[in-house]
Order: sequence, then structure tokens, then C-alpha cells
Amino acid sequence: MHLIFMGTPDFAVPSLHALVDSGHRVSCVYTQPDRPAGRGGKLTASAVKVAALSLGIPVAQPAKVRLPEVVEQLREAAPDAIAVVGYGQIIPRAILEIPRLGIINVHGSLLPKYRGAAPIQWAVANGEAQTGVTTMRIDEGLDTGDMLLKAATPIGPSETAMDVWRRLAGMGATLLVETLDGLESGQIQPEPQNAAEATLAPMLKRDDGKVDWAHSAATIYNRYRGFQPWPGAWTTFRGARLQLKGLAPAQPHLEDRIPVGALTPGALVAEGKRLFAIAGDGAVLELLRLQLEGKAEVSAEAFLNGAHLRLGERLGADSPETQEISPQ
Repeated sequence: MHLIFMGTPDFAVPSLHALVDSGHRVSCVYTQPDRPAGRGGKLTASAVKVAALSLGIPVAQPAKVRLPEVVEQLREAAPDAIAVVGYGQIIPRAILEIPRLGIINVHGSLLPKYRGAAPIQWAVANGEAQTGVTTMRIDEGLDTGDMLLKAATPIGPSETAMDVWRRLAGMGATLLVETLDGLESGQIQPEPQNAAEATLAPMLKRDDGKVDWAHSAATIYNRYRGFQPWPGAWTTFRGARLQLKGLAPAQPHLEDRIPVGALTPGALVAEGKRLFAIAGDGAVLELLRLQLEGKAEVSAEAFLNGAHLRLGERLGADSPETQEISPQ
């Protein structure tokens, strides 16, 4: 089958390799233009561009795929299908009409749940026990096209979005090949999505990572897992931003050993070399690694040695004055 591939992030790389390995002819790869990266702002190629060049496939990097000259290039190429995996641009109607088998997208959720830019992150952040990948035909809506095939996988209780991301990338690659083969043979019947069951997974913002200590420990921990590596989980300590680089649920009933006066959301409790914080439901989270604004990442023990924690101090307080709680 003659294909065009459109993708940008490392999530898309296994799909590109799978198409080539399965014998399909990928005549061109479309990916986002090189972007500045790192402290020096050096222009850096996308993961998909690097993979395509290593495979000897021509690469196109239009600033806008909807430009008339780009549409004409695709029309002249006349692919049987266009495979899209995390391309990062909206595909216009003029391109949707070109391939005879349609434009096939690999989406990192079990549609219609988690439509949008960050489906894997929000599924983990919301504490879902299961997620998966769906292949679909792209239409003019936001992840609203007819579903083709699905594959599900459980989300482990301590898995982060990056753990799930890596697994779904491989699952999506396999499912994409199965989908194209099924469409070519006529064995796949597209299934419309039920819009009433749809949920959204919007693009992440930095403030999504801000910890609300009034939330339950489970909610805080799930959001920490879901928002790795960015925006992570962050709070404030003595007026400075504090990144929580390592976080875990504490052992059951640890709160029984904590003075009642310390059971305030965000309160910090040290026990030997270990550091804990109280959530809004009274449950406890252990802070394993931390990075204070302008400082290096350190263990909880090193943080305690440098911070000289005061009785009653808590995370997320607006000012130092609100951090002091009188001893009971």
C-alpha cells in the first residue's frame, strides 16, 4: 500500500517503523519544522524526522499543511491512505478527501473518552484503571471521526504517564498496521462515536501541576503520576516554588502517629530521615525527592538537613506567617 506518514513526537516513531517493516511503501514523511531546544536554542529535528531520515524516507516540513501548494503536493502523490500519529496540525477538508482509504489516526485513548491533546496524561491523572489506543478516520472535528480498531491496557497503580506512553506507542504501531490491512481487505466496519460518552483531554498548562493540598491523597498522587514529565507536581515552600520530583502514598495508618494539630492540608511532618505531607482527606503522602526553586534536586533527607523544618510548617501557604502553627 502506498502511504504518506504524518507525525512528530517519539510516540509516533514505532508506528513509522511498523509501517515500513510490514512492507508498506511510505513515500514521504510530513513532520513539524525544526524547533529551538535546550539552553542554546539550537534548532532540533523532531523524533519522527530523525527516524525517517534513518530509513531513507524523504521528509517534508511545511509550516502549515493547509497551504495550497502542500495540498497540491499530496494530491499529486495520490496515496492510498495517510497515517497520522501526533502530527500537531489540523488536517483540512481538502486533504481529507485525497486518499481513497482516508486519513487514519492513532489516538492514545479508548475513544470517545479523552478526546484532545493530552489523552494519556489525563487518563492517568484522573485515576483511570484502564486506557488504550484507538485507530480512527480523521474528520473535521476534534477526534470525532469513526472508530476502526481498539486495544486496551490496564494502568498500574504506580505507573506514570510516561510509562503508559511508551506502552501505548508500541500498541498503536501494531494496531495501525492491522487497521490498514483490514481496510484494504474490507474486513473493518467503521463505528461512529457516541458523543454523549465523550470526555476531553485538553493541552496541559503549567498550573495543572500545582498541588491543591485540599484534595485527597489519591487525587494528588494520580495527578503527580499523570503530569510526568511536565508540568510535574509543584507547590510552594516558604514562598518559593518547590517541585515534587518523587512522591508516593505513605504506609497505611501513618496518620495515627501524627499529632492532631498537624493534620492540616499541606502540613509537613518529618520522621527520622523521611518527610511526609498531609492531604485534604487526612491521608499522608511521602515526599521522596524535591527541588526547590534555583536549587538542585535532592533527597528528602538532604532537604530536611538544609531546611531545618519548623513545627507546623506547611506546603502551599501564601506567606511565611501562615506556615506557623502553635504547638498543641
